[in-house]
Amino acid sequence: MMSASPRKVPILMYHSIAHTTNSKFQPFVVSVETFAEQMRYLHEQGYVSMSTTQYVHARMDEKVPLPERSVVITFDDGFADFLIHALPVLQRYHFTATLYITTAFLGGTSRWLCREGEADRPMLTWGQVKEVQRAGIECGGHTLHHPHLDLLPIAAVHDEVNGCKRVLEERLGQEVKSFAYPFGYYTSQVRRIVQEVGYSSACAVKHAMSSWSSDPLSLARLMVKPGISLEGFERLLTGTGLSPVEAWYLHRRTDAWRIVRRSLFFITEHRPGRKLVG
Repeated sequence: MMSASPRKVPILMYHSIAHTTNSKFQPFVVSVETFAEQMRYLHEQGYVSMSTTQYVHARMDEKVPLPERSVVITFDDGFADFLIHALPVLQRYHFTATLYITTAFLGGTSRWLCREGEADRPMLTWGQVKEVQRAGIECGGHTLHHPHLDLLPIAAVHDEVNGCKRVLEERLGQEVKSFAYPFGYYTSQVRRIVQEVGYSSACAVKHAMSSWSSDPLSLARLMVKPGISLEGFERLLTGTGLSPVEAWYLHRRTDAWRIVRRSLFFITEHRPGRKLVG
């Protein structure tokens, strides 16, 4: 059954699909077996996947009906295990996805993850990114260096957001329309820059279903956690994975943590005797 204007669509957020990780990065790694089980479930339940850009375009075109069970599958960062472990499963079930790429680390390792002990996690190469693109996966921007955009000067935000877009377009030979905020953090100024450089959509986190009427530059996503059961995954897809109280708590906790982060950053940047590194 088709619906011209579904009210909510789950946008799933993954990072790494792998067998091993350390404890600090564990919340961002879904096992190969669990991911395969989840994709099989989507297929068996009649879900139809879209890229983020396809979803946003469909929201603007009332003539394009969407399947009753639509899902957007996204991956952040650009780890090499996407090609090794995730793509074959997606292809098995004829699913598309959007891969958000941190471009400065391609061909190397995830050096921004030093604190998590994951600085050596392999990243895709540019040749592999092109292979992913040829497989029908949307490649989106995720900045050059994966910074906290809400803590950067505006000029630096522009360099990160625009620089990532330009290098992707130059390397891939096509326009890049979708973006994901690193760590899910953004401000109204960051959002404005994302729009000004030419992105038509941007994903945050928000622990919620994407509403049909929500801002396309701050789309809500549902993070798929490694320990989730198949029953929990089913509840996530239908918007019942979190109770209203749990959703409210996560949202308020995120807002509170943003305030703390910005306060700590301001104190650090302005403490007496701080040596500036150029």
